[in-house]
Amino acid sequence: MTTTTDSAASARPRLRGLARTLLPLSLMFLAVGMGTAVVFPFIALFLNTELHAGPGRVTLFLVASPLAGVLVTTLVGRLSDRGPYRRWILVIAALGGVTCTGLYTVVRDYWVLLALSVSVFALSGSLFPQTFAYARQVLERDSPDRAAFGISAMRTVFSLAWVGGPALAALLLDVGGFRLLYGVASGLYLTAALVAVLRLETLPAPPRETADESSTPLTVPRPLLWATVAAFVLLQTPMTLAVQALPLFISRDLHAEASAAGLILGLCAALEIPLMLGLGALTTRFRLGTLVRIGAACAVVYYAIGWASPNVWVLAAAQPVNAAFIAAISGVGITYMQDMMPGRPGHATTLFTNTFPIGAMLAGSLLGVAAHFGYRSAWAISTGLCLAGLLLLLVARARRTAR
Repeated sequence: MTTTTDSAASARPRLRGLARTLLPLSLMFLAVGMGTAVVFPFIALFLNTELHAGPGRVTLFLVASPLAGVLVTTLVGRLSDRGPYRRWILVIAALGGVTCTGLYTVVRDYWVLLALSVSVFALSGSLFPQTFAYARQVLERDSPDRAAFGISAMRTVFSLAWVGGPALAALLLDVGGFRLLYGVASGLYLTAALVAVLRLETLPAPPRETADESSTPLTVPRPLLWATVAAFVLLQTPMTLAVQALPLFISRDLHAEASAAGLILGLCAALEIPLMLGLGALTTRFRLGTLVRIGAACAVVYYAIGWASPNVWVLAAAQPVNAAFIAAISGVGITYMQDMMPGRPGHATTLFTNTFPIGAMLAGSLLGVAAHFGYRSAWAISTGLCLAGLLLLLVARARRTAR
């Protein structure tokens, strides 16, 4: 009885310390999420209306920026696990966001802004994976049994920012144009920098035996790790492809108002948040891989329904399945990848988060294919991609079990 009481008493200060760290991290996630949510949906409009960039230059910008982001965040992810640098990486990345969005308020030269985008703004992209990596380190230290739930909860905060961010951006554009929009974004990144400086502690370096990449233990062989990364790319590509094709599919194939796309996406976002928290809670009872594979199966079902959908109401009715897919892959998937690379949360999280921009770049070319064959084909392509991703996850599981 005494032992149980002592154990509970000793756990209380640890949980209070965890709460003191996770609350500032939640504020950082909210600031970073709002900063990206007000900027990214309107980049093409900014390039077209403020810089008078033609289709070729817009395409170059939209391809070069995420590609540079993948390269820079990968390098930063490798560095972040080699020493006690993560907090200061967060500060530098946030200040990069402050600088870049601040310059976007005044600079109107296409090539200068492209240079900023592929350098300073690409560095600010490290905020997303590195904040997750920081959260993972804190959770593993203070409450390892709640790590997966904590990561899912943090991802939910980011999703909440994206629920309100685009609407806020539209309001800012109406009131003060792009100067006000980028000024507010700069203030949001500054908030993230101040939180990192004032409220986050410097975490110790990983143990020496895990600091070097060549000696880093993996829970799976490298071929299976890369197969899992490829599976996530295949699963993330339809998230962009279907969103881009949705208004055109609704108006041209389903013969409904294109504005219905906004209602469908809003419904999905509203369902996604509680499902992400629910799946996070289930991680204490089920294997992470099982939840990820169920999410991939939901993706196959959802896109197959969309492919066969005769009207908008069927698409709307299928949004719980879509939300379950997104919640499993975007929420649980981060922890699943982190568990494959113990001791390297920065590199693991970056590997996972980079699957989205890579998928977005692939989605751009696939949208052109769908435009040629009809926008219903975008759902057929998405069904095939998700099926391939699910099969890769099943093969990786079978190989892992056989070891």
